[in-house]
Amino acid sequence: MKLAIGCDHVGWELKPAIIEFLEEMGHTVQDFGTTSDLRVDYPEYAQAVSEAVVSKKCDLGILICGTGVGISIAANKIKGIRAVVCSEPYSAKLSREHNNTNILAFGSRVIGSELAKMITKEWLEAVYEDGRHQKRVDQIAEIENL
Repeated sequence: MKLAIGCDHVGWELKPAIIEFLEEMGHTVQDFGTTSDLRVDYPEYAQAVSEAVVSKKCDLGILICGTGVGISIAANKIKGIRAVVCSEPYSAKLSREHNNTNILAFGSRVIGSELAKMITKEWLEAVYEDGRHQKRVDQIAEIENL
């Protein structure tokens, strides 16, 4: 699977560990930055990763900022994105199974690298269940068109 990843300056230290973990799992990773701890604005990276996912240049995306909240809000402004911020694996798993999320976000000030890896693994290995959940995913898409 080809995954897009991006972060702001706060998420920069956690990103290399996640990239390495993803590559060890056999995934290809496209890094959309940032590349240092110099202050940047997270919406820019949320947009870049989201556009890569929506355009299908990448299958899924991962975003990291201080809490995961701001960067996920920005990502969710892009039509077709269903980003979820998670700080534990169960919600990550169910977000894929029930909501067909296509971007995972977390906060480097909230979780450490080992928990981030556990969350990422659960999210990537979960499979969208479709069926009864599709009606709600379709309703979300309708809201985007308002």
